[in-house]
Parts: sequence; C-alpha cells; structure tokens
Amino acid sequence: MTIAVALGCVAATPHAASAENTASTARTASTTNEPNPAAALSLGAAADFAVLAGTTVAGTGSTVVTGEVGVSPGSTTAGFPPGVVAGAVYLDDPVAEQAQDDLATAYNSAALRPGTASLKPQLGGTTVAPGVYNSTSGAFYISGELTLDGQGDPNARFVFRSPSLVTSPASTVRLANGAQACNVIWQVGGSATLGAGSRFAGSVLALTSITAASGTTVNGRLLARAGTVNLDSATVTRSACAGVPLRRTSTKLGAFCDPGSPGNLALVATVTSSGPVPPVGPVEFFANGVRQDQFQSDAAGHAKLIVSNIPPRTHEFVASFAGTNRLEPSTSPVLSVPVGPEGICPAPPASPATATGPGAGTGGKPAAGNPDGRKNTRTVITFPPNDRPFKARKRDRGRHHHARPGNHRRPR
Repeated sequence: MTIAVALGCVAATPHAASAENTASTARTASTTNEPNPAAALSLGAAADFAVLAGTTVAGTGSTVVTGEVGVSPGSTTAGFPPGVVAGAVYLDDPVAEQAQDDLATAYNSAALRPGTASLKPQLGGTTVAPGVYNSTSGAFYISGELTLDGQGDPNARFVFRSPSLVTSPASTVRLANGAQACNVIWQVGGSATLGAGSRFAGSVLALTSITAASGTTVNGRLLARAGTVNLDSATVTRSACAGVPLRRTSTKLGAFCDPGSPGNLALVATVTSSGPVPPVGPVEFFANGVRQDQFQSDAAGHAKLIVSNIPPRTHEFVASFAGTNRLEPSTSPVLSVPVGPEGICPAPPASPATATGPGAGTGGKPAAGNPDGRKNTRTVITFPPNDRPFKARKRDRGRHHHARPGNHRRPR
C-alpha cells in the first residue's frame, strides 16, 4: 500500500441456577499417584495460541484473532485477509509442531484427572463451582447462560469433559466471583460447535474440529488436535490470567529511499521486546499527526509503509505498536524528514549504501547524507539492507508522539 502525503492533510489511497445441577467444589485426589483435580493444567507451548488446528484454520468475513495462529501437521489458512490476526502465524513448522505435542499432553492430562461430579448435559441455566465434571450422557450443551462461580478464588479451576460440545445461538458462559477464562478447560472427545452470537469463555481442547458460527466471541482458545478450526466473523482473544506481567516493548522508526520506486519513501518500524515473545502485532503509522494505516509486524518486529507525493516542508512521522496479550504497547520518537523543492528520493542511488551502524556505509564508508562520518542522532535501521537511510534532526531527540485521540498534532 502507498500513502500520498498532501499539503495540509494526509490521505490514504486504497489499497437461574438449578440446585440439582449446581456442583460442589473440587475434591482432593484419592491417592498421591492421581493428578490433583484442583491443580493448574499446563498447555505448554499451546498456551501461546488463540487458534490451533491439525489441518486448516479457515476464516470468513470479519474474523479477528488476537494471539498466535498455528496449523500442524497441516499447513493451510484461509480468509486472512480479510480476517485479521494480531499475532504470529505458524504453519507446519517446529513452533506449531511443539504446540500440537503439548496440546496432546494437556488433552490427555485433562482426561486422566479424577472427576468431581457428573452434570446433566444441559448446562444452561446453572451455576457451577470449581471442579472436574463429566456429562451424565453424551454431549454438553449450553442454552441460555452458564455461570462459573470462582467463589472468590482467582485460581479456581474448571474442567468439563464430554464427547462433544454445542452452544446455542446467543448463549453465554459467564465468569463470576473471581473465575478467569484462563482457568477453564473444555476437553472434547470429538468436535465443538459454538452457536452464532454466543459469548464463550475457556479453552476448547477438541480431538477433531471446532466451529465458531457468525458473531461468536471467545475469551480463551480454540485448539483442535486433528481437524479444522472454522471461524465465521468470530472474535477470538487468547485469555491470560490477571497478574501475568506484560513484557516491555520499544518501537523505533526509520525512513529510507525505496530503490525500486523512485520518489517514494519507505517508513520502517522495528519493534523489540524484553523477552523471547515475538514482537508480532498491529503497528499504526502516523504522518503529521494523522493516522495513515495499520500493518502487522513480522516475526523480526518489522512493519513497512511506503509514502509518496510528499510536498516540500518538514514532515513528522511516528509508528505506534498497539501491544498484544503479552506485550506492552510502545510508540516511536518523532522522526522528522525535511523535504525541499526538489522533492525526496528523486532517483535510486547509483551505489546504494548499506547502513551497518551509525555513520557507516558500504565498505566502511560514511552513509549517504552523513559525509563526515559523525555519529547519527538516531539509530539507523538496516531494513531493507540496500536502502539509503534518512537521519532525523537533532532537535527531535527525545520527543514522543502518543497515538491517542485528542493528542494528535494538527496538520500544518
């Protein structure tokens, strides 16, 4: 996508609870060799995923997934775009394979836990306390509202086990008294179907497939071992327990001449994080205080926007990383790019310099625009490696732009 910067403005160019069914709290395991039903169930690497499938993840319409998406041993996704994934996508690679292995372990662990009680298949209209539950006959159904009562304990665990799971349209799984979606597990021996417009909480661990019908909202995870995950204009947000600290991020912005498109300026945002979490998520670009567009950063934290038709004046560019479930948001310092009457990037350089550090170019020579080799006022980002970097003006060091309503600069 190319953005045109115009004089005075910036424009984007297309591109009721049943007493009989109310359960008691979880009992203690009968022997020390049995799994403790009240203990946390680890999802391992699968915990990083909002959606995981064995063969395919298929989205239709305006599906939005916040968290990682993975497929293994299959390698297919469909419907993204127009669907949006605020996270990394792993297709039949070591990351997805490990997630599937850990999902199988978690699935079997949930199956082996001692049961607290058996519940009638229809969970709608009931209130359930923490515990491990089996269906008295066949599938679990939710019609209306199911309330999960944490009884004041934010670590309260809920595990539901049945051959299949079906929620009715507009049904709700409500979390009450400290219950958290991250501590709710639905172990399904076959497939799960979430009805249109339903509001669901917890992580589904299905042996076969999972379908989320139109308008479904999921606070948790949809993890299918062998089959597909189908999402129809659904919203899936990977749950995280309250109190889990987010990792800090830092966002920097660089401007480069695009050697393949004379006259265009490439804005490259680089997001870094304080830990091993990939800095993948939505990055918004702003020019002169006006939002331009949003792109996903890749696994290396890079997001790129091409800007063209830049009129003479000094333009101020900013990149803002919106953050994810595990990463804090961050905003780059303002990057000022002066443009004279002759325009910007009139033609590709004859011998493009590769910026390998402040003041360095190809073969150790000073980079273009820095003839005396003195240290730059900003870090030069080497992406793409053959583009010529621009340098921000010294007076702009330490200035920050906050991409929030009411805090944008007016266009000059």
